[in-house]
Amino acid sequence: MTHDTTLRYREFKMPDVGEGLTEAEILKWFVQPGDAVTDGQVVCEVETAKAAVELPIPYDGVVHELRFPEGTTVDVGQVIISVDVAPGEPPIAPAPAAAPPAAEPESEPEEKPKGRQPVLVGYGVAETSSKRRPRKGAQVPEQPTAAIQSELNGRGAAPATAPTAARPLAKPPVRKLAKDLGVDLAAVVATGPDGVITRDDVHAAVTVPEPADSQAERAEEAGPQTPAPVQPGARETRIPVKGVRKATAAAMVGSAFTAPHVTEFITLDVTRTMKLVDELKADPDLAGLRVNPLLLIAKALLVAIKRNPEVNAAWDEANQEIVQKHYVNLGIAAATPRGLIVPNIKDAHELTLSQLARSLGELVSTAREGKTSPAAMQGGTVTITNVGVFGVDTGTPILNPGESAILAVGAIKLQPWVHKGKVKPRQVTTLALSFDHRLVDGELGSKVLADVAAVLENPRRLITWG
Repeated sequence: MTHDTTLRYREFKMPDVGEGLTEAEILKWFVQPGDAVTDGQVVCEVETAKAAVELPIPYDGVVHELRFPEGTTVDVGQVIISVDVAPGEPPIAPAPAAAPPAAEPESEPEEKPKGRQPVLVGYGVAETSSKRRPRKGAQVPEQPTAAIQSELNGRGAAPATAPTAARPLAKPPVRKLAKDLGVDLAAVVATGPDGVITRDDVHAAVTVPEPADSQAERAEEAGPQTPAPVQPGARETRIPVKGVRKATAAAMVGSAFTAPHVTEFITLDVTRTMKLVDELKADPDLAGLRVNPLLLIAKALLVAIKRNPEVNAAWDEANQEIVQKHYVNLGIAAATPRGLIVPNIKDAHELTLSQLARSLGELVSTAREGKTSPAAMQGGTVTITNVGVFGVDTGTPILNPGESAILAVGAIKLQPWVHKGKVKPRQVTTLALSFDHRLVDGELGSKVLADVAAVLENPRRLITWG
């Protein structure tokens, strides 16, 4: 009796969780081979160029195999886990995908593959139920994966068709990466399925010019959050940039050299605002909510945008048009262990003070836990970045791509200040507003910054202007 392996073993591929992203890094597996899973159960957490995302499995059954270990960057569309959806039936020996159409008689066990064992890629060689299609013109002998990989990596004897078969296996993006980094693919040790060279293999070739031992390989797989120990006497340490940090770097370069930035500054007395913060913390109507200076700064910016709506816009390069936004998705820059992210509060202009406080609290908590979704970071219109929490007085922030302005808030501290004709210690801070000069001219930018300062100097304007 024959069995249909495609019906019993269901394969789950890396989905496009970031609207057009091409890869994601597996951060953590929540299941192991042999564990029972149900439809909708979260099986792993992955990091895209935008955020960390939990992936649910769409099948009921038992985990058959995890295809990649934690720390591996996987292309969208690659199988990352397989599930046995009929665990009560006898074991199945899957036939190779490249086998001839005519099935071999079951009476010849020597022709049947042993089947894939539940091991992680990179932690042992296992036979696979699928084979890579031979390249046109190349004579690829039918042999175990380990032998193919050995020949591709130059560790085995050269085949008779060396000029064609010795070409390293790698996808076009990986070849481009190797070319950009000056890496010879023929000298790269491949760790991907069937001897395919991965991005991490290329980075490893740059980071470690000599063959790395298993400990160094594990340090490389751990990624930038678990840096390899510095060797005594080492003068440099190279850290591969990927995921959120890689996307942030690319976005900031694109923003800095696309949008003409202008930054203006204002130093102001926020003593009254700080007193109001203390009063609001004791207000029973705001009990349990996050009440801090950032809350009133955000509200002040929203009031300033309401008074100067032209600042809330975007530039349409294709049509050479200014797109006026009649809503405010307020971004809050957040530093997380995975890098800088900018989630935004949707339709912040419609929220009351208590609703804004609740939204800010949820946004910050979610970001710290690394659970911010890609959708939460899209569609922002203006952003606040609080550099004051690091003790910094001010800065010249770079616009979040696609947005018109970003407000940097400096440290709030006691300084000598002329108040009512006398020098007194007052709570003082400096604000910096960067804006896209294609959308916002100097007059408009100055009005917005001055209005924010006016509200924070005299928070009663939240009522009279709001």
